[in-house]
Parts: sequence; C-alpha cells; structure tokens
Amino acid sequence: MSVTIAVPKETASGETRVAMVPKVADKLAKLNVDLKIAKGAGEGSRIPDESFKEPVQITDNADDVFGADVVLAVNAPDAQSIGKMKKGSVLISFVQAHNNPDTVKALNDAGVTSFAMELVPRITRAQSMDALSSQASAAGYKAALMAANSLERFLPMLTTAAGTIRPAKVLVIGAGVAGLQAIATSKRLGAKVFAYDVRTDTKEQVESLGADFLMAEGVKAEAEGGYARELTDEEKKKQQQMLEKNMADADAVITTAAVPGKPAPKIISKAMVDAMKPGSVLIDLGASGGGNCELTQPDEVVTHGSVTIYGPSNVPALLAEHASEMYAQNLFNFLQLIVVEEEGQDDAKPADKTRKLEINWDDEILAKSALTHDGETVNEAAKKALEGNA
Repeated sequence: MSVTIAVPKETASGETRVAMVPKVADKLAKLNVDLKIAKGAGEGSRIPDESFKEPVQITDNADDVFGADVVLAVNAPDAQSIGKMKKGSVLISFVQAHNNPDTVKALNDAGVTSFAMELVPRITRAQSMDALSSQASAAGYKAALMAANSLERFLPMLTTAAGTIRPAKVLVIGAGVAGLQAIATSKRLGAKVFAYDVRTDTKEQVESLGADFLMAEGVKAEAEGGYARELTDEEKKKQQQMLEKNMADADAVITTAAVPGKPAPKIISKAMVDAMKPGSVLIDLGASGGGNCELTQPDEVVTHGSVTIYGPSNVPALLAEHASEMYAQNLFNFLQLIVVEEEGQDDAKPADKTRKLEINWDDEILAKSALTHDGETVNEAAKKALEGNA
C-alpha cells in the first residue's frame, strides 16, 4: 500500500499560498505516492486545479485530505480538521506553537506527529528545507518594493533638465535573510542603503551588497543558530541612540528583527518615529510578532505625524506564486527524510519502487523540527512557552 499525501486548502485570513505546486507535484508522483489536493487549494496562488496532472487527484472531500498518511500545509489546519486526522499520521506545516496552544492540544489529542517548518535547524544539510529562509527572502524583496511604492520620492539619483535629485536613503534593521534581500532590492532600485544588525558578523554580507553597515559601540548579540539574542537594557539604550540618529536621516526604514518563539523585539520607540523626517515611511516586517516599532498595528497603516507605518503580517502571501513554489520545494526535500524506499528493491526500476512512511529519530533534522509525537509535545522550547502561557 502506497503512502498517501494530501494538501488542504488554506483557511487562514489573507493566506494566498499553497503547500504544493504542479512542478513539485510531478516530482512527488515519481516517488510512487498517492497525492491528493483539495479542490481550489491553489486558487490564491493562481494555480487552477487542472494544472495538476494525473496521477495527482483533486478532491472536494475533507475526509480524503485529512485522512491521509501525511498532510502538507502552509499553516496548521484548525482544531476541527486536525481531529479528522488519523492517529500516527504526520502534519508538516508552519505551526508557531507559542501563538497557537489550541492547535498543539488538537495535535496531541489526535495523536498526530507534527513537524513545524519554523523549527527546521539551520544546518548545512537542512538548507534546502529551510522554509523560514525561503519565505523571508520573499518578504524582504517585497518590503523594499513597498517602501519604494509608499514614498512620495524617487529612490534612485536622477539627473534631469530640472536638476539632479539625490538618491533616497533606506535604512534596513536586521541583516538576516529578509534584511539582506531588502538591502539588495533597495540597492538595485538605486537607493543609498544603510543597515544595522546586532550580529556584527553580518557586516561583511551587508557591505558585499553595497550597503553601509552601522554599528552601536559595544553591542554584539550573536546567538546559536544564526539568530540574535535578547539585548541587555544597557545594550538597548546604545542601540536606540545610534538608530535614532540614523533614522532621522532616512527616507525609508525597513525592520526585519525576529527572535524565534518570542514576540518581535521592540527596537523603535515613539520618540524615534517622532524624529523621522516628514514624509518618510516605515515597513515593519515584525508585525506578526507584535512589531519592531511600538506604534505598529498588525495589518494596518498607521500615520503618526507625517510618518507612515506599515505593519503587514504575511508579506510572502503577497508573492504567492513564487513563495508557494519555494515552500513546496522545501516540503519535498523534507518529505524525502520520512518517505523512504521499502527494503529489498535494489533491482527494481525507479518507477516500480514502493515507499513507506518511516521516521528516523536519530536524524538531527527530524528530531529538532518535531513538535508533537504520540500525544506529547516533544519540542522543549515550545513546551516551556506553552506552559508559560497556561
């Protein structure tokens, strides 16, 4: 009996991405698995049902989808849908456990083994599965375009008959994947770009993209896994003084700071926004975690004085086609760790080989990305966060 894999239609408000695209579905079909996709699942990404070719099955039966051995999704399904899943089946999606305790409870009650894509470790072998990075690259690119579109000024230097217009200044806070993409895109558009990150080892990457790296004296906050750690009060004060000075000179500010499993760090105060020049804009990519700016309102546009603050909470969904394509490939690469060939088929042709669902808990990627298994929350950080919210 072959492994059944299913993709539901996303139900979260404003979600346009889908966990499977035709190109990746064709690759999965060659693994001799049964792939079922919910009717209309790709509509938000402009992927019609007929784009998926046989043997992929399109179904409007929720029991077909949630009764599969493996369910692939962008966001974890609601508790009712999880309740339809088989005990011992697998869910692979973003979960954000600290924000969704009811989802984790439903997964445990149903006995579902879940792998949270935000928990995939940042090790070399897992780079092709790193959905956080693939989606962050989409967010950073779009953030630069949003800043350019929102400004009532040119980004590049222009020499005209009416005189020369100086390039706009863009300040990017956070030089992770999203930040670096925002830097690169802003630079391509012709802006003068400045960037800051508490991790001073990002300086070389920032400068390689043509931006100037800003430093707050005595502040360095590298942490395990390539993320930033929380700053001390004294470090925060130094950081804010330096940023306030540079923000006052910027036309656009893009913030991308995030700490996994925790609210977005508050970097920009009301006073810092007050000091920004008239007509400037702030794009806050930390909005889904509460915002990097204390004035940010998720999914709203806030006008503070003559400064406009944008707080989009799901920027990759604004690039649904390519964001979905990258995410589906991340899932395909991850799936190959748990959907493996049956033993004793060395002489069989690839098209004839059968596969089984098998989880090797000695695999670092699987062990670290697992959230729930056999009715228990197995990720310690998520367990502590949920206990703290109880």
